[in-house]
Order: sequence, then structure tokens, then C-alpha cells
Amino acid sequence: MMTTRAAMRLRILVWAVLAPLALGACGTPRVLQINPTASVPADIAGTVEMFVATTREASSEPVYFNGERGPRLAFARLDFTVPRAHKTGELELPDSGPSDPAKHFAVTNVQRLDLAPIVADVRREILKRPASQRDVLVFVHGFNTNFADAAYRFAQIIHDSGFKGVPVLFTWPSRGQLLAYPYDRESAYYSRDFLELNLRAIARDLGTTRMDILAHSMGTLLTLESLRQASIRGDGTFGGKLRDVMLAAPDVDLDVFRTQMREIKRPVTVFVSADDRALDFSRRFAGDKTRLGAVSAKDTEIIAELEKLGARIIDLSEVTSGDPLNHSKFASSPKVVQMIGQRLQADGGIATAGPQLGDRLGDIAGGVVGTVGSTVGLVVTAPVTIISGGR
Repeated sequence: MMTTRAAMRLRILVWAVLAPLALGACGTPRVLQINPTASVPADIAGTVEMFVATTREASSEPVYFNGERGPRLAFARLDFTVPRAHKTGELELPDSGPSDPAKHFAVTNVQRLDLAPIVADVRREILKRPASQRDVLVFVHGFNTNFADAAYRFAQIIHDSGFKGVPVLFTWPSRGQLLAYPYDRESAYYSRDFLELNLRAIARDLGTTRMDILAHSMGTLLTLESLRQASIRGDGTFGGKLRDVMLAAPDVDLDVFRTQMREIKRPVTVFVSADDRALDFSRRFAGDKTRLGAVSAKDTEIIAELEKLGARIIDLSEVTSGDPLNHSKFASSPKVVQMIGQRLQADGGIATAGPQLGDRLGDIAGGVVGTVGSTVGLVVTAPVTIISGGR
């Protein structure tokens, strides 16, 4: 049995690891509280409509879907307004209570849907767009994220990136609690068949031209596992519809990532940052194993190996953002979220290296493009470094 002194030392160690994260995770869990007040058009910068597929258990309003595991996929449609005062990279939300549409992102509609109606609705939204905008962007959120937080963050990403296609949020059963890391990790594995099923339905049934995936944190583990098993089944491209796979701050063991990529056999773009405090917590929690999202340009041998497996690494270590944990730079940095949007609008996608990607980044960051080693390396002096690339 553990002695009292040993138990005390363990509690002190756990608190030392968790305290910095806990300070950023306090407060009442957010919900999707619809604001009954009619908004004034002059106060609104735009609207965002998204569709939802989830493995979460259904719950009563205003939670709608909680952190437990549902037996099957459930679906919904969400509508948001964006305040005129919104600043790119920020997610303006009230500390408590309903949102003020003039100041905050506000939810105006939550509609739970069965499979047939949501397929019809998404297909209608896709087909009414010009051919160049018949894209679907699937967002897979990370650890410690409840349903409302995932939806608000995706709404901000959609608006700030200027994405013109149809957004689909895939939200899995994270309990939204810091100490529920093991439960969340198992929930990610629980959801991989459902995510693969959802991606196949999008590619096959909705009339989309192409499909992109943006995954964050632990959601990257879920995404990679789904892509791995899809590849093993013999159709890792989802009928040729899958284009960009973007992994932001991936909470994935490097050894695991290597085995996944040997089966996936396709390019992926990875946003990393050496100062990611959340991944530092994850590393300590996972046997002191380096997380993919915490590598940087200094890890030259690791980068060279990952490049051979098809990973294109974008180092955000020098990027500053409003995120105190440096774990959401892909969304909270104006330059990075706009870069993602511009590449989603391009025919080749962000996973295509070469002068186009450098030109885009140069426009955004005011950097320069150069050649590195034997590959086409794209270096942006401030603030983004594309470590690896090449056709």
C-alpha cells in the first residue's frame, strides 16, 4: 500500500503538472444557450451554419449532447452570428449567461436531425453552391472539450478562414474535464469507426467535390486511426474525394504516428509548436513520450524521418496568440487561421508544397521563400516556418 507521505508526494507532483492547465480551465461548462433577443443587422459581421455528426450521448437543452458515449451517430444543425466587433483569431464569449450578439458569438438555432433529413439538408447546401465551393470541411476537436466549446471554436474558424463550403463538426465524447484524459483517449478510439463511416457518407452521398479534414489535439489521434483503418480497407482516399488532412497540435505519440503513417500512405500537414504547454502535460501523462505536436525545426532528424512518411511540418513556435497554453495557435493566431482558409480555397490544398504555398504565406506573414536542402523548403521568417515539403 502507498504510504501517507508517498501519497502526499504524488498529489504534489500531480498538482505541479496540472496547475498551469487548471488555471485556464476554470469556470462553469459552456452550453449552447439560444439568445431570444433579436439581433440588429448593424451589430452582426456574418452568420455561420454548420452541421454536426456526433458520438456523444443526447442530452436535454441547453447541453444537447453530453460527454458520455452514444450508441450510434447522432446529428444536428447549428446556426451562429458573429459580432461586428469580432477580431480575427479571437473567440468572443460571455463569462456566463447568454451571449450578446453585438459583443459575442451567439447561437441562434439548434436543431437535432435524423440521418435522412441531415443528408438531404447537407446535399442541398452543397448543390446550391458553385462547383468551386462544393467542399466539405470536417473539424475534429481535441481533449477537454465539451459540445458547446467545440461548436463555438469551429464557428470562429469557419468565419476567420473565409471557408465557403459546407462545414461539418465531428464531435466525440470528451467529458470536458482536465482529469478525464484517460476517458477522453478511450472515447477517441471508440469513435474511430463512426468517423470513418461519416467520412464515407460525405464522400459518397452528398455530392461534394472534395473533402478536407482539420483535426486538433487528441482529435488528431482519432482522425489518424480512422484514416489508417480506411487505408487498410483499401480506400484511404474515400473515392478520391479526400484532399487536405491538417493536424493541429497533435496529441499523438511519435512512435504511434510512424506506424499510422506507414499504413495511411498519404501527405498530411502538421502544425507544431515547441512551447505547447498542454502537450507538455500530455507527455508527462503518457510515460514521458514526445508528442508529435511538440517537435520543432530544431529536431532535424525527427523532421527528416517524418517527411519521408509524408508529413509536412509547419512550425508555429514563434507565433504569438491569445491562447495561454499555446495549444490552439492554429485558430487563435489571425495569420495562421487565414493561411488555412486561403489554402482550402486553392485547388491544390495546403498539403501541396511548392511556390504557391510559399507565395500565400509570404502574402500573409511578410516573409521570404527559400530552398532548403534537397527538397523544396519554404521558410517564412516571421512568424511561420514550413520545415518540410516537396512533391
